[in-house]
Amino acid sequence: MPQSRRDFLKELSALTAAAGLAGSADLQAAQKKPKMHFPTAPRDRLAITSYPFRTFIDFPNNRQRDTSKPAMTMLEFPAKMVEMFGIHNINPVFNHFGSTTDPTYFASLREAIAKAGSHIVDLGMDGGFFYAPDADLRQKGVDGCMKAIDAAVAVGSPSIRAHIRGQRNVEPNVDLAAETLSKVADYGVGKNIVVNLENDSPGSEDPYFIVHIIEKVNNPYLRALPDFGNSIRGHDQDWNVEALKGMFAHAFNMSHVKEHLRSRDGNDFHIDLPRIFAVARAANYRGYFSMECDSGTDDPYEGTKQLVEMTLKNLSSPA
Repeated sequence: MPQSRRDFLKELSALTAAAGLAGSADLQAAQKKPKMHFPTAPRDRLAITSYPFRTFIDFPNNRQRDTSKPAMTMLEFPAKMVEMFGIHNINPVFNHFGSTTDPTYFASLREAIAKAGSHIVDLGMDGGFFYAPDADLRQKGVDGCMKAIDAAVAVGSPSIRAHIRGQRNVEPNVDLAAETLSKVADYGVGKNIVVNLENDSPGSEDPYFIVHIIEKVNNPYLRALPDFGNSIRGHDQDWNVEALKGMFAHAFNMSHVKEHLRSRDGNDFHIDLPRIFAVARAANYRGYFSMECDSGTDDPYEGTKQLVEMTLKNLSSPA
């Protein structure tokens, strides 16, 4: 039966409305950005990562545990950081958890964090071989990040840190890394969890490489995590500062503060903290500064105490 003009116009109107709704949904998805209320008081902007305390923390398969030192679990870590430093934000490493799969453990950790009056502000995880030529290996990294994102939701973390792991004789590849990490970022959008990339290992996590990946993916849930000291290895203060300008331009909620770095070959580097805090201010960075002392001593408590004092001094000084 021939379609009447009235029926045709009705159908066209319905199709147009449906297309409009779909376009609106796509637009909303494209415009979705992570939102956090960041504190402004200097001490409230500080966090402490569990990494420097790894010889103290009792977790499965911890080969770096020093049994001559008093043990603590991640369930005890939040209250200990409040007791020792008066800091109510923690930045734990995922592998330091008593379990990385048990929902009951996640609930216990969330309860311990709340009981200490603390908050988890980022969850550090290993990451993956995001630019590996082997597609299955790249997907393994995606799957690991998805697992960490789900854990972040469970423990109340707004973000994860994913390392970009390198392979011997494989050159860093922006296109492959961006293609892989776009999947991770998309999963983060659905869970409202930011994915942070840290300038850690030279080569695979070169700060300029990270910036290129973030800009190519162009997803507000894939961000930079500037580490004050990691990129100085093999370079000087000026190069480090310039590289961190690019990182802070793409940072959201997390940065790692170091004043000292000891490389694996025993070389010591000192970081120009005032210059880097000036870079963060110029970038209008409003997120947290996580204490990650690398003092070259066996006492992360004393090293963290000194780093807290230096950080508060820089945050409290006029711009």
